[in-house]
Amino acid sequence: MKCVACRRPPAPPGRKSRASSRKPSMPIIAAWKRNSNDRQTMRIFHHFVILLAMASAAWAQDLPGRKDDAIPAQAELVYEKGLKFLASTQNEKGAWNDSVGAEPGVVGLCVAAFLAHGEDPVNGPYAKHIRSGIDYILSQQNLKNGYIGSSMYNHAFATKALAEAYGVVDNPKIAPALKLAVELILSSQKRNRFGAWRYTPDSRDADTTVTGCQLVTLFAARNAGLAVPDEAIRKGLAYLNNNRGSEGSYGYTSASGGKPTLTAIGVLCLALAKEQDSKGYQASLEYLKKNLDYRDRYYPYYYEYYMAQALFHADDETWREWNARNIRYLATIQSSDGSFPGNQGPSFNTAGALLSLALNYRYLPIYEK
Repeated sequence: MKCVACRRPPAPPGRKSRASSRKPSMPIIAAWKRNSNDRQTMRIFHHFVILLAMASAAWAQDLPGRKDDAIPAQAELVYEKGLKFLASTQNEKGAWNDSVGAEPGVVGLCVAAFLAHGEDPVNGPYAKHIRSGIDYILSQQNLKNGYIGSSMYNHAFATKALAEAYGVVDNPKIAPALKLAVELILSSQKRNRFGAWRYTPDSRDADTTVTGCQLVTLFAARNAGLAVPDEAIRKGLAYLNNNRGSEGSYGYTSASGGKPTLTAIGVLCLALAKEQDSKGYQASLEYLKKNLDYRDRYYPYYYEYYMAQALFHADDETWREWNARNIRYLATIQSSDGSFPGNQGPSFNTAGALLSLALNYRYLPIYEK
């Protein structure tokens, strides 16, 4: 069962918290489910509520880049198999038992994969898995400084999961934990000589990948209603732009050695900041368009995770082309148990692969143009 509340309308002007606009939908869905177990009936109701919400002039926003709510059948099959794998392999603590599955950032990506599919965290088939994952993330936070895990990678993806879950997952611990986690991201940036981020909160150097995931998390926090200073976004973008080469590609710690994965991060961050007209954006987008067949040998699902979002926010036609290829590719390599192969562990691989398909659903606010 899909959670209608997960596809959230934007907050009215001047309104900080979006929690109140999200929670009222949940009892409606729960009540409907108690009275109907028919999947097709639920889908009809789901689309009816979405259409009803879209009809409201105060809240409506068109689903970008799609003329109807049709989901590619192959994408749905891949996604459902992937979620079943994640659900079946989650342990009693809410994490996963593979090499990276206990890292809170990986758990955050897995939780996001459920939410991005519109799964109901109250009464849906994966409700306990979503809640258990959130509980695990909360258990990994340092309550003194807000740090989650042992790296800023983990911290960012775990914090982003809290932001996406806020107001959707009924857990009073999420709000204070999210606030503390965002404050750590901001304080870490202030201590950094580049106005960016790297591996730890006290790092003095910076790189494109860590900085990119902090920025995306800050945008997710804004969507959840938290105040994020414009200066923090501006400084983070300035660092990324300094790592952009003349041909538009982004490097790791400088403008040299650009890669599509790093460029997708930069393009996405500019798009989320509504700076598509900024200097260099089009050059970077053209670089990505020339590399649609690229496959990252070392971090394939990290690349797909960012490439999907970067193209979706940038160019609808190009995203459709890449998305169709990606669906076919993932369907080909998906294991019979629903997981995905790779050197980063099946939990991370599977969550990353599924999230590269999540733009077909567009339940999370970070996916709205």
